Amino acid sequence: MSYHYSTLTDSLSFDRRELLRAAGAGAALLGGRLVLGVPAAAGQDAAPEVTTNIDEFMKVPRGPHALPGPFPGRVVKVTDPKALAGDAVDGKVVREMVEQGIRTLTGTSLRKSFRMLFTTDDVVGLKVNPVGAPLIATHPEVVDAVVRWLVDNRLPRRNIVIWDRFEGMLAEAGFTPQRFPGVRIEGLQRMAEEGQSFRDAAGEHISAGSFDREAAYLARGVTGTGVRGYQDDEFYLNQHVFNGEASYFGSLLTKRLTKLVNLAAYKNTGNGISMATKNIGYAAICNTGRLHQPLFFKVCTEVLAAPCIREKLVLNITDGLRGQYDGGPDKNEQFVFPNHALYFATDPFALDMVCHRELVAVRKAKGVTVNEHPRFTEYLHYAEKLGLGVVAPERLRLVEVKA
Repeated sequence: MSYHYSTLTDSLSFDRRELLRAAGAGAALLGGRLVLGVPAAAGQDAAPEVTTNIDEFMKVPRGPHALPGPFPGRVVKVTDPKALAGDAVDGKVVREMVEQGIRTLTGTSLRKSFRMLFTTDDVVGLKVNPVGAPLIATHPEVVDAVVRWLVDNRLPRRNIVIWDRFEGMLAEAGFTPQRFPGVRIEGLQRMAEEGQSFRDAAGEHISAGSFDREAAYLARGVTGTGVRGYQDDEFYLNQHVFNGEASYFGSLLTKRLTKLVNLAAYKNTGNGISMATKNIGYAAICNTGRLHQPLFFKVCTEVLAAPCIREKLVLNITDGLRGQYDGGPDKNEQFVFPNHALYFATDPFALDMVCHRELVAVRKAKGVTVNEHPRFTEYLHYAEKLGLGVVAPERLRLVEVKA
């Protein structure tokens, strides 16, 4: 292995899921698939200011595992060309990359790293990104390696939950009980296909019970009705469970999981990215379609500030074995490239800043016209102001490990 240390001082000027083109777009379930709307495109005038309950989140005292964790501003990138050959992922190489990344991030052994972040009594949620599978998504081989690390350190397999917001997408991406025996696989919600009702006998969404009505992200005055890009409110509710001003957190996160590992994919959303913070920010809550136009990237900061995320999210790994530099966040084969890298951080905002700047450079090299307006990274600087992460170039440290 070779190591390179640097500070980032350079200024770099779904078939079935929320699909965001440019800096924002809505989606609706129509005929059993998601279709696009266009609430707000990148570069358009900003929407009127919307107030949220971020102040309530920040009043809650921080615990010992609160973001940005023990290594604020530190990001490790592990690269090995042997990890991916065409469509074939080498699980052994990936496992070695994961282990190297964890050791390099923490500066200690795998066993001591585990003890630094977890106990054997924890219930650990592995948040994957199945959007765009199998082309551009969290690879099961990466999850295999994380599960093995946890189990090798005596965390019971029954205490591990692989999760995403939408239940159906997990199996499509290879996250099944057969593939991960003894590990729980859970989605926060289901959607009804064409011709089926998503309402139960009481008239509520079939997944309403999966969300905690006492824990919500509020966007005041943004009601979740008449949302642009949706045929009507029924189509909206099928995907989003509730309307109103509240986006409730999944009960899995508020009541059952004690720690979170965030396993994002490496891809763009317009001139921004859809990686670590968005993988949690738009998946931990319901009623998100209404948030795209007025708040979009800001959600990726404020949802992670909620105690049920902030106090539990102890490790972030961005799966960059493949990358996608345009046409995201859903898969678009035209823009996918082999990247052969995994990225590690306890600080998801530092991780996203590193990956954002890296992907901007890739987009330029590929001839994509890039809009470098500060709006595409403002949410990361906002997180630093809240004390959730470190993104200032002089404080951000990237450690590169190459096979």
